[in-house]
Amino acid sequence: MATDYDAPRDSGDESSDDSIEALKSKRDDKQSSAVDSDPEAAEGLELPGADLSGEELTVRVVPLQQDEFTCMTCFLVHHRAQLAGQDKNGQPICLDCAS
Repeated sequence: MATDYDAPRDSGDESSDDSIEALKSKRDDKQSSAVDSDPEAAEGLELPGADLSGEELTVRVVPLQQDEFTCMTCFLVHHRAQLAGQDKNGQPICLDCAS
């Protein structure tokens, strides 16, 4: 069976009967730039550079435990199992900084 490629094609859907105005309105609906915003959802969002001068930060500071040390190279608190020894000044150093 021969196919005539120049003949108009029928896609089978009925949207071809829509007027140009209906097609334009459908396109405008899809391209709408309106943003749906829920004020309750935006309550917890913080913008970069927001004024936080009225906020107070509360942090519980735990003192250095007997089985911990502070590495004098990276200044992190590690468990004694991470102690590699001492640097040339006699300060404790962790395994990561010693390698």
